[in-house]
Amino acid sequence: MKRPAPDLAELLAALDPHAGLGQRHVWLIDLLDWVRGARDSVPGSTSRVQLFLEAVEARPDVQRQLQTWWATLVESVDITTLLADFGFAKDTALLSEAAERLRNKLLPHSPETIDASELFVLALPSAFDAKWLGALDEATLNRLVALLTPQSPQGASRWQHALLDAITYCAGQILSTGFAPGLRLRMSESARESQPFHALIRDVESLRVEVLHALRTPDRLQEAARRLRERLEACRAAAATVYTHFEDNGISVDLVFRLRQLRARILRVRELLDCLLSPQPAVTAARLLAHLVEVGQERRSLRALLASNSSLLAAKVAERSAETGEHYITRTAVEYRSMVKKAAGGGAVMAFTTLAKFALYAMALSAFWGGFWAGANYALSFVLVQLLHFTVATKQPAMTAPAMAAKLKELASGEAIESFVDEVAHLVRSQVAAVLGNVLVVYPLVLGLALLIAWAKGSPAISTKEAGHVLESLHLLGPSLLFAAFTGVLLFASSIIAGWTENWFVLHRLDSAVRYNPRITSRLGKERAARWAHFLRENLSGFAANISLGFMLGLVPAFAGFFGLGLDVRHVTLSSGQLGAATAALGWDVIHQSAFWWAVATIPLLGALNVGVSFYMAFRLALRAHNVSGVDRSRIYAAMRHRLLKAPLSFFVPERQAA
Repeated sequence: MKRPAPDLAELLAALDPHAGLGQRHVWLIDLLDWVRGARDSVPGSTSRVQLFLEAVEARPDVQRQLQTWWATLVESVDITTLLADFGFAKDTALLSEAAERLRNKLLPHSPETIDASELFVLALPSAFDAKWLGALDEATLNRLVALLTPQSPQGASRWQHALLDAITYCAGQILSTGFAPGLRLRMSESARESQPFHALIRDVESLRVEVLHALRTPDRLQEAARRLRERLEACRAAAATVYTHFEDNGISVDLVFRLRQLRARILRVRELLDCLLSPQPAVTAARLLAHLVEVGQERRSLRALLASNSSLLAAKVAERSAETGEHYITRTAVEYRSMVKKAAGGGAVMAFTTLAKFALYAMALSAFWGGFWAGANYALSFVLVQLLHFTVATKQPAMTAPAMAAKLKELASGEAIESFVDEVAHLVRSQVAAVLGNVLVVYPLVLGLALLIAWAKGSPAISTKEAGHVLESLHLLGPSLLFAAFTGVLLFASSIIAGWTENWFVLHRLDSAVRYNPRITSRLGKERAARWAHFLRENLSGFAANISLGFMLGLVPAFAGFFGLGLDVRHVTLSSGQLGAATAALGWDVIHQSAFWWAVATIPLLGALNVGVSFYMAFRLALRAHNVSGVDRSRIYAAMRHRLLKAPLSFFVPERQAA
């Protein structure tokens, strides 16, 4: 529970420059808490600063105490850490920084510290502090400076030394990051040859000499500052060339994190330099503190860290998925028929997957091992579908969504919107064709195989109890639709795993390693190694998606059951196959049971939710990754309604080509 802030009279009475370190800092925290007030009025806070100044100026004894307190604070606290390092990660790895931010959120901080950064967080913890600090006028700030350090050139010299030390510290960090092999080797050749980082410390030292030299001239000081600014810009430009490398060779989140830290340190040096050379030092110091408050807010945000540093990876995953997704969108009657054939092949493979699942169920394995082997069954089947160049409908939406999102960036005219609606129609009918191809093959094939097994062994392939459980689990009024939506989330997750895996493979140049590594080529031979490298480059993403999806479909329900969540999966193709097996077990009289028709009614909704949820999540991610915003959705919706009224069949079957 927050303790009430004391009033001004109590604050001035409690001022004790000879108190202990922690107590002196607590007084500062209380003072700034009083200045903030209710945190709802910037003019109210600035007026309280005026009241504080007037109260201290009216009492010489308090003024002397305040000056002694300030001198003690400046001598005991290291402000360089605040100016140079506040807001930056202590480590260069993203996960280490995330763990550090989590600790800062959970663990309290002590005001008994000589680290100005720690004291700063306690004294100015709110985003509101940046507002009232930025609103203080020059006259007020000059009064405050005069009150704290009256007629003291030593105070100005100490401030200059602190700024110079902070600039030197930041420059050292910039130099260290710029020389790190992970970044240096990914810079462009011209950036490496220009060697922008080599002379950075020399330019900083030249500035220090000009600032502290008793006989310095303004021209020489400005020239030293100009050289340092140009050096910083050259360092920034050299580091920026790494992003071009990422475009072609994959993205590392940790390297992106280092690059952003490097850019932020360059910006910090520029701010410190402006503060050092400003003709209004009090104003620029207040603006710098206000900016540090904002930096502190972002520094404590775990969400901001993960969002900002994973955005490029999301863009790369979306880009690679978009390239794959283009292959799943049919635009002509020939492509449409090809999609139906591929989906029929996928349905045939999934028929055997369904029967294998019932065989595993009959073994009565424990929850974990049952889920594990079910996942292995799914994964093997999905990989087989991939290698046979067939397709499973529900795997397509997460790939096609980024392709559609990329096209939104091109919407600028009525013709472009019509073209986009054409793509929507192509996508919808491609999905319909794939779902129908899967379902219309897997159901009768499982039914036929189950009848054949029953004829061969003289008893149903699955028991009537299992068949009844299938009908009950697929009942439209049960939780099946919720489970189908959850399955859509797993389908989306598998596409993310696929994109991440492919990016990792490309980033570490493993295809080149397989092709040229002497140890590998000596075992496989050059030609076989080249074939393997090409095969892995073309298929690794699919393997990652299929294997991860298979094991998630098998293991997630087992883990959910362990925690009592009651979650299950409903995959439209597998569910259709299970319905076929149940039909064979219960016989043709099943068509007279209402439970059968409730299950039949559920199947198309399972497909819609599998496809819709997966597509929606991938589409939203792709929109953010491609920075698509400001799209006039009303125009798109109107164009789609017009197409539905004018040519509804275009969303289900391709138009006939003119002879």
